[in-house]
Amino acid sequence: MSNATDGPKRSQFWALYLTRFAEGFGFITLLTLLPTYINALDPQAVTVLGVTVSAGFVIGMYTTGFTLAQTAAVVPLAWAGDRFDKRRVLLAVLVAGAGVYALFPLVDSSATFVAVRALQGFVVTGAGLMTLSLVGQIAEAGTRADKIGKANAASFAASILGSLGAGAIYDAVGFGPVFGVITALMVAAWLVTWGVLDDDPTRIEGFPFTDLAVNRKLLTISTFRAQYAFAVTMVRTWVPIYAGTAVGGGGLAVGATAVAVTVTAEKATNMVGQLFTGRLSDAYGRSLFVFGGGGAYGVIAMAIPFSAPIGAALGSGVTVPVLGALPPAYLPLVGLSGLLGVADSFREPASMALFADEGTDDGGVASSFGIRELVWRPGSVAGPLIAGWLMVEVSMASVFYVGGAFAVTGVLAFLAILARDHGRAALTTW
Repeated sequence: MSNATDGPKRSQFWALYLTRFAEGFGFITLLTLLPTYINALDPQAVTVLGVTVSAGFVIGMYTTGFTLAQTAAVVPLAWAGDRFDKRRVLLAVLVAGAGVYALFPLVDSSATFVAVRALQGFVVTGAGLMTLSLVGQIAEAGTRADKIGKANAASFAASILGSLGAGAIYDAVGFGPVFGVITALMVAAWLVTWGVLDDDPTRIEGFPFTDLAVNRKLLTISTFRAQYAFAVTMVRTWVPIYAGTAVGGGGLAVGATAVAVTVTAEKATNMVGQLFTGRLSDAYGRSLFVFGGGGAYGVIAMAIPFSAPIGAALGSGVTVPVLGALPPAYLPLVGLSGLLGVADSFREPASMALFADEGTDDGGVASSFGIRELVWRPGSVAGPLIAGWLMVEVSMASVFYVGGAFAVTGVLAFLAILARDHGRAALTTW
């Protein structure tokens, strides 16, 4: 017999899934249109307080401004979520998001674009932290990974629709309607959240980061996550670069649509996988799925440079409508990109649920997810710098070898700590 609270709870989850979708759609749309903004704004070198800043640095700030704002927003937003009502914090973030996305069509210079992108970083961080914290808090202990997996699937669905649709809408009608769609999504998410989501009754006094920073389980998972951030950032960023870069640069030189297919393959398999893998993690434990998914991701990443010999052996060079003539390495690359999504779909909901478990038990679920974000930042910033150097100074293949190695060393360090603390039963203990 179903519990009387199942209906209201289900509607609250759907409200949070819609918010996750809106946040993901806005993020991926800006990422997709970034080259268009670079072409339209034509960044130039500028002099600030007597110091000349190169055009390349200005272009870098198009992304770095967003990332720095995300980093700065984590602690205050997570603290506010735990100290006050997460629902109200989320509603405030969604209002801010509607305003921020409405500003993008008004951008007319690199300075204003960087400023609005920084505001977007605040919105994306706040929406992500609050939705995941509320999903983890509302879900019962034995269902957290399942619910978080479904929330992530909503975000991946937005990524697929946003990446495929943003360019088409822009080509047809320009910037304004693109951001009109995102603003409407933010408003819809606000209305549904306001109408459906219950007030958050939890209030955490003090500064939960202090206690959670020395939580044994969070320290253990962080030994893996800190290394895995390098792996995912390097590999996920360089799969499309490998596909689209000129042959002389070590790439496959396929067209933009074919590049988009390689990205979509990873997101689609990750989305579908997380509809089911979270439930398995709830049943069989978090650490097993973190170890298995993370390790598989590293092995698959290191197989990517073998796309060419695999394609040659299979004779997979084909000509496809819309995509055109494709080199033999392309279809194996798409297949491996899809496998990366499968591997990560096992790891991600288990990892997130572990942070939700510890935050809920120790007081401060938003702060727990905040720590998760902060642990990821060094790798997400330094990973692309390492990969860029490797691509130019060593080879394209070395990016995937090193990126995959980060994942493998991460899971081995994770296993070693688990074995020390829990013995042979480490992977099934928690």
